[in-house]
Amino acid sequence: MSEVKKIATRESYGNALAELGKKHENLVVLDADLAGATKTGVFKKAFPERHIDCGIAECNMMGIAAGLSTTGKVPFASTFAMFASGRAFEQVRNSIGYPHMNVKIGATHAGISVGEDGASHQCNEDLALMRTIPGMVVINPSDDVEARAAVEAAYEYEGPVYLRFGRLAVPVINDNPDYKFEIGKGVVLREGTDVTIIATGLCVSGALDAAEKLAAEGVSAKVINIHTIKPLDEELVVESAKATGKVVTVEEHSVIGGLGSAVCDVLCAKAPTPVLKIGIQDVFGESGAAAALIKKYKLDGDGIYEQVKAWL
Repeated sequence: MSEVKKIATRESYGNALAELGKKHENLVVLDADLAGATKTGVFKKAFPERHIDCGIAECNMMGIAAGLSTTGKVPFASTFAMFASGRAFEQVRNSIGYPHMNVKIGATHAGISVGEDGASHQCNEDLALMRTIPGMVVINPSDDVEARAAVEAAYEYEGPVYLRFGRLAVPVINDNPDYKFEIGKGVVLREGTDVTIIATGLCVSGALDAAEKLAAEGVSAKVINIHTIKPLDEELVVESAKATGKVVTVEEHSVIGGLGSAVCDVLCAKAPTPVLKIGIQDVFGESGAAAALIKKYKLDGDGIYEQVKAWL
C-alpha cells in the first residue's frame, strides 16, 4: 500500500497565494516578520512589490490591510493564529469587522499541533474569537486540496474572512475529481446510520480513521467535514442529527466556542440531540512533538475512536 501524501496547510496557503497572484494584480500579502514560517515568502519571491513586511506589529498590520482594502486591493494579512486572533483582536474587530472590509486573514500555526513552541503559541481559542465578530467568515480547511480552494474562495468572497492553517503535515483526503469547495457547505465523507461525526481541520482524517475502527465493531458512523465554521452548514448538521440520533464533534480547538459550540447552538434550537464534544478540554497546551500532543489529547484516530466508543 502506498504511503499517504501529507502536506501542511500553511504550505498550501503560501503556494495558493503565489498562484492567485499570477491571476490577480490587486492581491497583496502582508506579513509580520514571519514570511518563512507562514510561507508567504513563496509569494514574496514571485511578487516582491506586492508583499509588505509590517514587522512584529500585528495590530498595525491589520490596520494597514484595512486601509489597502479601501483602495481596491485584496489584502491577505498573515501571521500566527495566536497573534492574528489574540493580539490583534481589537483591530480585527474595529478596523476590519465593524466596517466589513474586504480583508482576508491568513492565520497559520493554529492549534496544539504547533508542538514545541508550547502553550503561549498554541492557539486553541481563535475560532471562538473570530466567530463572535459579526459578518466574519471563518474557515478551517482539512488538507492541501481544501486549503488551496479556501484561499481562492476567500479571494472571490467580498468581505472579511479568517483562514486557519496548521504547521503539521496532514494527510491529503480530498484529492478526487468530484471534490468541490463552497463557503458554508459541509462535505459528507462517509455515510452512516448510528452516529454522526462532524470534524474540522486536522481532525478530519482522524475522524475517518475512527469511523473505520468503529465499523469493524459494527458501528456505522457518518463522517462530515465542516470546513466553514461560520456560516455553518446548518441544514446538513440538522439533517444528519435527525438521521443518526447522536452527534460527535471533533476539533483541534477548545471545546468552548468552536465547532462543537456552533453545532450545539444549531441543534438545541432546531433538533435537540445528544452531543459529545471532542477537542481541547478547557486547558492550555504544552510543549512537545506535535504528533505526541495530538495523541496525548486524543485527537488522533485512536483517541477519537476510544472516546466515541465509550460514549456510545
